[in-house]
Amino acid sequence: MPRHFREELMFEPFDRKVDRRNFLKISGLLGVGFAATTVLPVSESLAFDKGLHKVTRTRNTMGTLVAITVMHPSATKADEAIEKAFSEMDRVTRLLDRFDSASPVAVLNRDGKVDDIPMELVRVLEASAYYHKVSGGRFDITVKPVVDLYQDTFDKTGKTPGAKAIDQAVALVDGDMVKVNGRTASLLKPGMGVTLDGIAKGFVIDAGAKALEQENIAHALINAGGDIRAIGGKNTDRAWTVAVRHPDASREYADKIRMTNGAIATSGNYEIYFDKDRLFHHIVKPSNGMSPHELASATVWANDVTTADALSTTVFVLGSKKGTAFIETLPQCETLVISRINKKTTSSGWVSAA
Repeated sequence: MPRHFREELMFEPFDRKVDRRNFLKISGLLGVGFAATTVLPVSESLAFDKGLHKVTRTRNTMGTLVAITVMHPSATKADEAIEKAFSEMDRVTRLLDRFDSASPVAVLNRDGKVDDIPMELVRVLEASAYYHKVSGGRFDITVKPVVDLYQDTFDKTGKTPGAKAIDQAVALVDGDMVKVNGRTASLLKPGMGVTLDGIAKGFVIDAGAKALEQENIAHALINAGGDIRAIGGKNTDRAWTVAVRHPDASREYADKIRMTNGAIATSGNYEIYFDKDRLFHHIVKPSNGMSPHELASATVWANDVTTADALSTTVFVLGSKKGTAFIETLPQCETLVISRINKKTTSSGWVSAA
């Protein structure tokens, strides 16, 4: 895998009202201060052990609640680093938001070509092309026409699009037809469009992590709606304990893992769906435009959230058996998948917290 994809760094609309109970479920933060509170903290700073202060800030960004926790000898320094991380995440989000008509992604979708794109978009498009290739086309950012068709048709009629309309939308899906030449991006087929929902959220989180590292932060956790990036542990001796979100909202979590450096991301049919049975949702097979039905969620553990984000979408499309086998072929990646009938499957290196 190209080195800069891991070191440089599904932007998912999330406008549901989130109360404290649901936030605890989607946040995946255990032992970081939330479980003992009675009010959702938007700000928290307290002395911790070994001369460290734990500073947590929670905000709504990327359409979801994002919590950044930093452990540092100076609470002031931790606070300043968190502010810089949020600022960087907001900046990158604006560049990758296809719903913002001024963003380069929106211009690309409208005109089929955009010049002078920021390097952040270059990296996301290059990473997308890489995952499209290694996944055999299962990861594809050009599914936008299909997703838009479902959204528009269900909004207007409450019914499934017709087979002809789906076929016409699928004909526009081809990840090989997105080209990047220097700072110019082009869509080579008229009517194509890209959605970065399966990778941009991870890229944004990684941008926040990079901002923290540039401030010499050695112990931090970024949690964006359950997609998590860990920098170091809570201190030099202890890892973070992280809960993996369960697709069934009535359950507290699917599993617990311990993390020092690394990331997890989860893709699920509960995120954005168009029908009450969740048979049609925002994850679709590029080959036929249909939403996969076997799984309820797929979680991937990787070195960075960009990788975990893209691969969790890929595993969801592949399904339990093929998805797990695919992850087994990749270095430093593990997966936990949960079927619609609550059957759990993990890759061989997945380690649950004791």
